[in-house]
Amino acid sequence: MPSSQLQADAHSVGATLNDIIAGYTGPAARLRDGMIYATSNGGKRMRAALVMGAARLASGNDQNSQGAQRTAAALEALHAYSLVHDDLPAMDDAQLRRGYPCTHIHFDEATAILVGDALQTMSFEILADPQTHNDAAVRIKLVATLATASGLDGMAGGQMLDLEAEQGGFDLEAVKAMQAMKTGALIKAAALCGGIVGGGDEGLLAALDGFSRNLGLAFQIADDLLDYQGNEEVLGKPVGQDAARGKGSFVTLLGLDEARQAAVDLVTEADAQLAPWGDDAAYLKSLAAFAIARKS
Repeated sequence: MPSSQLQADAHSVGATLNDIIAGYTGPAARLRDGMIYATSNGGKRMRAALVMGAARLASGNDQNSQGAQRTAAALEALHAYSLVHDDLPAMDDAQLRRGYPCTHIHFDEATAILVGDALQTMSFEILADPQTHNDAAVRIKLVATLATASGLDGMAGGQMLDLEAEQGGFDLEAVKAMQAMKTGALIKAAALCGGIVGGGDEGLLAALDGFSRNLGLAFQIADDLLDYQGNEEVLGKPVGQDAARGKGSFVTLLGLDEARQAAVDLVTEADAQLAPWGDDAAYLKSLAAFAIARKS
């Protein structure tokens, strides 16, 4: 794990997100409770860490930026929505997420759908709030970046392709395109939003774009490897599900050894994008290394 900073970022962003959701005092208490459940076991919070790392790089290591915390919370809310919906019977029909019953199991399917809907819309509400940034132009850029990563050309489109991949016929380029949308788009949005809220210039944002594009594919290859040879107790969910569904993946198309090497090569390419920032980019580079070395 990349030092204690990842843990610190995960804790602080998780607390920020919980405070935002728990602050709701309206009558839909069951929905609020479902949102807290879906976001409380946040796992590694890699996307939050990317936001925080990119924001610190852009702002000169401002560790206490409320805007970065809130932006990271918005990314985590959107990620949680995608997982809640991904686990539904109509999608992956999963029972466990990080060792706990999925939201539709703990509550019910209808509640889980609404939890996902509410988390998705809340993520944009957070970004549009002046508490996140006092410049409306910056808030608009944050909202637009996350919207692009979430919809037809991002996660939703990638999930559609993922469902179609169960029918077979996906070659390596098709799998790369699918995963760049389904997984990579939100990873890229996390790095870019961190750079934006931190006040990064166009040169840094371009470098973060290149860094996160490579990282997104490397992250997905690591997921594919874990699905084939991971430890169920560590993962908190069954392994081999993608293989059982016949989905095209980096592992099925490349083999285990070549897939591992591809992930390493992608991280090397990602790191090269941040070379001009030297040691200031060490945290982001450590996140990239962690992304392919993780066990869950």
